[in-house]
Amino acid sequence: MPAEMTRALMTATGTPLALGCAAIPTPGPGEILIRVAACGVCHSDLHIVDGDWGAPPKLPLVPGHEVVGAVVSHGAGVRGPAVGATVGVAWNGGACGHCRACLEGEETICAEAEGTGYSRDGGYADYIVARADFVVELPKDVNAARFAPVLCAGVTTYRGLKRAQLRPGAFVAVIGCGGLGQMAVQYARAMGYRPIAVDLDPAKLELATRLGAMAVVQAGSGDLPQQLKGIAGEAGLRAAIVVAPAPSAFTQAIAAISPGGAVIFIALPAKDRDSLPVSISALANFEKRLIGSNVGTRADLLEAVELALTAGILSEVETLPLAEANAALERLRQGGVPGRLVLTP
Repeated sequence: MPAEMTRALMTATGTPLALGCAAIPTPGPGEILIRVAACGVCHSDLHIVDGDWGAPPKLPLVPGHEVVGAVVSHGAGVRGPAVGATVGVAWNGGACGHCRACLEGEETICAEAEGTGYSRDGGYADYIVARADFVVELPKDVNAARFAPVLCAGVTTYRGLKRAQLRPGAFVAVIGCGGLGQMAVQYARAMGYRPIAVDLDPAKLELATRLGAMAVVQAGSGDLPQQLKGIAGEAGLRAAIVVAPAPSAFTQAIAAISPGGAVIFIALPAKDRDSLPVSISALANFEKRLIGSNVGTRADLLEAVELALTAGILSEVETLPLAEANAALERLRQGGVPGRLVLTP
């Protein structure tokens, strides 16, 4: 194994990542060292690098939280996964394990939760150290680049749909058909729902159709709530999963869902525009549900991975070398990226 690795390092918010060399990290107790095969580029990475959420808890920082790679070595006390095993590393990088949230199966809201690529160094590098009990083992022959987005975009949308508690056949609007939206469409179909894809970009709608959307609506082409209601008909729109970071997407979703329906809040607009007006009487009188959903627990990750492997859920990706990390982030800033960008060392 070489003594050094290449990594893309964030030294301050609002500045380009610095590509360079560093010593390969050593795993501590309970940790494993992983050689990275692929790391997806998530919109959350862009929020972190641009400082939309303020400075991250750790600086300097290696971003990236959709990682597939091979276990290279163990720290003290680690029993598995075995050296050589293929594993996935997700955003959920650690939790205390003993607070009320953790004990009730809600470790994503643990006060001591760790975020890969946020409070722990992430996967924009040749190697990453992760907590052994927070990785998920994957088949040896998994397509690393196409599977990496399952570890964030996949589990995040899966958890949101799961929390909506829908019946089979329910109409679900997927508002925003980028990296998360394409996964939401596939998971909705795999879970027995009828997804309606919404986006401004015809290319993303075409991709959503190929991935299983039963209908599409081009945003801005008319009254979106009425268009969605028209497609769902008497069955009603039972849920809308919002993965477009525009406040208008959330307000339109609330207007579109049927009585008793749910809007799943996943996209995170910049903090200077993350508030929206809501009619309290409309929510109360029609028992509409607003559900905030934050990535996924380890249990959610296992379920999302197993469903993806069973149903053949993969991301449509474009691979880029690690050296083009800044170019990948800039393309996200400009919008229009179909599918997911994935960095490969």
